[in-house]
Amino acid sequence: MATISIADNDARIQHSIGSGGNVAGSSGTTFTIDFPFFDLNDINVIITDALGNDTTLTRGTGANTFAVTGTAVDDGFSDGNITLGSVYTSVTVTVFRDIPVTRTTDFATSGPFNIAALNTELDRIVAIQQELETDISRALILPATDPLSGIVFPNSTTRANKFLAFDASGNAIASSTGSWQGDWSASRTYAQGDIVKDTSTGSIFIASASHTSSGTQPLTTNADAAKWDQMVDISTVTTAETNAGNSATAAASSATAAAASATSAAFADDWAVKTNGVINDGTTTDYSSKAYAIGGTGVTDGAGLGPAKDWAIETTGQVDGTEYSAKEYAIGTQTRGTVGSAKDWATYTGGTVDGSAYSAKYWAEQAAASADNVNDLYLGPKSADPTVDNDGDALTTGDLYFNTSSNSLKVYDGSAWNDAAVDTSSFATKGFSIAVAIAL
Repeated sequence: MATISIADNDARIQHSIGSGGNVAGSSGTTFTIDFPFFDLNDINVIITDALGNDTTLTRGTGANTFAVTGTAVDDGFSDGNITLGSVYTSVTVTVFRDIPVTRTTDFATSGPFNIAALNTELDRIVAIQQELETDISRALILPATDPLSGIVFPNSTTRANKFLAFDASGNAIASSTGSWQGDWSASRTYAQGDIVKDTSTGSIFIASASHTSSGTQPLTTNADAAKWDQMVDISTVTTAETNAGNSATAAASSATAAAASATSAAFADDWAVKTNGVINDGTTTDYSSKAYAIGGTGVTDGAGLGPAKDWAIETTGQVDGTEYSAKEYAIGTQTRGTVGSAKDWATYTGGTVDGSAYSAKYWAEQAAASADNVNDLYLGPKSADPTVDNDGDALTTGDLYFNTSSNSLKVYDGSAWNDAAVDTSSFATKGFSIAVAIAL
């Protein structure tokens, strides 16, 4: 059987389980181990939830446990899997190897040498070194270029209730947790981490080094300015406060305007469509455009106005008790006095419209009849004697026409055409004047 091969890799692997309770390459509870191990108890598993809380699982069965399987080789397992005893969601599964630092073999001082045992022992030593390398790589380490040979923590009494800090040389020190010392004053001993108020500006500072204060405020230009770090710039806070106040005022104004707009919007709807009375918006009392347009309570009941629709088309009576609608005056039977409707003045031909005058259509028909009479009497210029008048009717005695071939005016005597005048050189328009004179 093959022996373990220790590759230069990390003896630690992590798997993430999403909200669906599964991860690619797993069944939901089973996850791979990609590094070798010598014993099932070498494997450790920690579950970390979304809030960062860790739960260390034990090898076994049931809740908060895990089982280990692996590909066996001569001196351990080349790789394997863990199977969780519980189903988890939205967690990180950390699997790592932790080999007990113990001597597991002894070699006889004489006799045959156990090569297999030696190989296993050497593999264990390399694996332990690999784990140490993993732990060291995750620790705080000084860079190779750092001038310090190492960092020594203060003892437990000195560092109790303190936080870790570094002095000007980079050495570890135990610093105060930042106790409040009130207003800054000169000639006072301050410890690193003490917090004071600069009364000249109102700003808050924290001591970056222990010292006895000197000079005057403000601390930003004080002789010890390098020993103070500004925590709160009061000018920035004041500006922010002012801006916040202005924003609050603006917001309040906007809210008021919004409320007014909402009220106006509500009345705007009434001004458009309300038909059951007046619109009382606090500034005026009147009816909506719809009420005036098609009618509504008040407009038709008591106001005596009549909606626009009635003024346009009402034909059953007067709109406001005095006047009729435009349609009534245009085409209806109602008239103002004896004037007659617009329609009658345009088209009535049964007699006079108002008892004395005729309509436009009547006079048009009369004019048309007169023109037709003239057209039937004088047939106009022609090249030969016509046999019918211009309407295709029979000729009548006295009909005239101008013969363009003989350049003469002719008159019909009831049976034949005769020259009425031959010399037309003095005619105004080739016989037209004489023809009209004779006709009239």
